[in-house]
Amino acid sequence: MKKMFLQKVASLGLVSLMAAGLVTGCGNSSAGADQTKAQTAEELGFTPDASVPSWTVDKREDTTKLTWYVNADWWNTGWGDDVVTKKIKEDMNIDIEFIVGDDTTLNTCFAGGDMPDLITIFDSSSAVAQKANTWAYPLDELADAYDPYFYSVASPESMAWFTLSDGKTYGYPDYSNTAEDYESGDIFAKSAFVIRSDIYEALGQPKMQTQEEFLDVLNQIKDQYPDVIPFGFNNFETDGTSSLGDVLQDFLGVPLENSDGSFYDRNLDEDYLSWLRTLNQAYQNGCISDDSFTDDNTMWQEKISIGKYGVILMDGTPQQSGFLTTYTNDSGNSYIAVDGPKSTVGNAPTLNQSGISGWMISYITKECSDPAKAIELFSYLLSDEGQILTTYGIEGETYTVLEDGSYALTQEMKDLQVSDNDRFKKEIRLGEFIFFGHDRYKALSNDSYPDSIKQMQAWGEGKLYPHFILENTDPDDGTVEARSYSAIKTNWSTTLVSLIRSANSEEFDTVLETYKTFLADNNWDAIKEVKSEKMQANKAKLSEAN
Repeated sequence: MKKMFLQKVASLGLVSLMAAGLVTGCGNSSAGADQTKAQTAEELGFTPDASVPSWTVDKREDTTKLTWYVNADWWNTGWGDDVVTKKIKEDMNIDIEFIVGDDTTLNTCFAGGDMPDLITIFDSSSAVAQKANTWAYPLDELADAYDPYFYSVASPESMAWFTLSDGKTYGYPDYSNTAEDYESGDIFAKSAFVIRSDIYEALGQPKMQTQEEFLDVLNQIKDQYPDVIPFGFNNFETDGTSSLGDVLQDFLGVPLENSDGSFYDRNLDEDYLSWLRTLNQAYQNGCISDDSFTDDNTMWQEKISIGKYGVILMDGTPQQSGFLTTYTNDSGNSYIAVDGPKSTVGNAPTLNQSGISGWMISYITKECSDPAKAIELFSYLLSDEGQILTTYGIEGETYTVLEDGSYALTQEMKDLQVSDNDRFKKEIRLGEFIFFGHDRYKALSNDSYPDSIKQMQAWGEGKLYPHFILENTDPDDGTVEARSYSAIKTNWSTTLVSLIRSANSEEFDTVLETYKTFLADNNWDAIKEVKSEKMQANKAKLSEAN
């Protein structure tokens, strides 16, 4: 299968994934449907029971072999050679052959018609996802036919969120947080306003919430620590607005919608703009480096690891934890979270986390050679048993359960993770097999997150707020509004930098007015209407799930 698939990839060029392309590219769907009707669970040798995972009663002797395409070149394609996948293989009598690629590979897959058994993508609003009914099985139908236990481990809210217009759900996400997850305390904030601990203490533990306090502390850092960049933020390479866009807006509690439920332009919020003027003043004061606007991710992380920044508005703290740890190990100091920029109009912070759309979305294609085993695999990985395995491994071998019920990696595993992390990832693979992962399972152990960010996570308690209504509200690909919105987002990225780097308030005003004119010239009213309609659809999905 893999050889045939890759041959097609090599021989076919990039194609458009328009609706017609999807239908013709996956034109063998009727064969898959006939296969499902021909192979009932009873004919496969077991009787489905909603209270029993079907993988425990599906005792077919022959090993099932499935091909799984993951739309990411970096995905670890190993199978059966590490603790996690070896156990899955043993429990389920299943072999997985992974194929990896990028959007070009994915598009070619559909054009060639030689589909893998499973597909994982990363964009739930893409044409691939929106046309899943043409190439993937409905998960609910497979669960009804082969494994009704699936319903006891799948989130009703996540299933409802991914329901297409035909009322069926085809893909399931990882790290899909519900409102209950936000309220549980089991997921943590991933952004924080941090300051070097030695500087914080030397300056008398200063407050930095008001614009005046913020500028005063940055000026003190500039004067007393000439080798330090007073204020830093995420690089613009990874995200076009760094942590100075949505993240700063969330710190300020900028509204997600208008009072009537329509789309609210957070970029033009007056409270937010007043803080951009404050950042502009900080830049004029020499407290923001020009390099911060051009540094790539590697350079920004290197500066974290040497404590180059005095203060940082940081997003993705788990991803930066290694560099924060390096700084602590080398200097004996640390970065700590403190209360930072505060709304000038009294709004509370509304920090975001992974939303209900999650990150990876996995599907069972209509060409799947064994849809029964595939839905059993989904149920297995979603269950507590599968989640504990993929997160902590095997009890007694890689982890132990403490008296308080929490999980702890064995000392051997901790030592290996520190001394040879590459080997740990390859041979153990904990926290790596994340197709259906969820942060609530990380909350079961004190070992899930490094010490360098635990104080930051504690600081963020009570500050998370779901942004579900804003998810997947961009105009559909291929529309005039989509092209205009892409241009607007690019323009806003450069506008944001220009606003902060303005020479004076007059230039700031000019840059802002130029951006507003650009909006008017690029279908902004039509885009807002599209986004408002999609927000209402989101609210309907959330309401149905509850």
